[in-house]
Amino acid sequence: MAATEQDPTGGPGLAELDRMKAFSDGVFAIVITLLVLELRVPSYEPGGLLPALLHEGSAYLAFVVSFVYVGVLWLNHHALLRLLRGTTPALNWINLAILFGVVIIPFPTAVLAAAFTEHGDRYDRQVAVGLYALSAALMSLPWLVVFGYLRRRPEVRAVGIDHAYVRAQTRRPVTGLILYGLAGLLGWLVDPVVGLIAIMVMIAYHAVTSEGIRRRRRPPARGPS
Repeated sequence: MAATEQDPTGGPGLAELDRMKAFSDGVFAIVITLLVLELRVPSYEPGGLLPALLHEGSAYLAFVVSFVYVGVLWLNHHALLRLLRGTTPALNWINLAILFGVVIIPFPTAVLAAAFTEHGDRYDRQVAVGLYALSAALMSLPWLVVFGYLRRRPEVRAVGIDHAYVRAQTRRPVTGLILYGLAGLLGWLVDPVVGLIAIMVMIAYHAVTSEGIRRRRRPPARGPS
């Protein structure tokens, strides 16, 4: 029997990715749907609907930021799966750690929305931005682990994915870990709005690099003239 018939993943000891993909996509779909549950129809007096809706602007902003964030995480996760030939028990656990970071997003989103209403003061907003930034920074850790795992286990990588390419991707979670932490500090020491803007900039960075960081190719060496 041919090797491809015995092992559809193309590598010894590797399981197919179908179940990981299906489970992960289901988690992302549920989380991104749960975000909308934090949006409520405000109570209002006759003729006061528009001011009441405008008063909930912080909740709408928190929803949009987190919706985009979960979407960006899904794009990054989709790109990650394309780097894999198959999965292993260790990779399954790392994937669960990534999903754990995703499922907690609705909580700091709700805290952020509540703190930026008139019921929250500056201190509450500092705490809310710090919590959101901390959650995002900790979410970078399993991504750092997964790229380290792929560097050590070349048999898990898809065809054409070399060590140098995987090593280049490590810069993304390291950047996230550092700059999300910096965003939390800015929100605490400078202004909560500044910290929130820094978080949005980092989300944009992960969106732009969702397909990975391409290595710079060295120009070909010139021969003697």
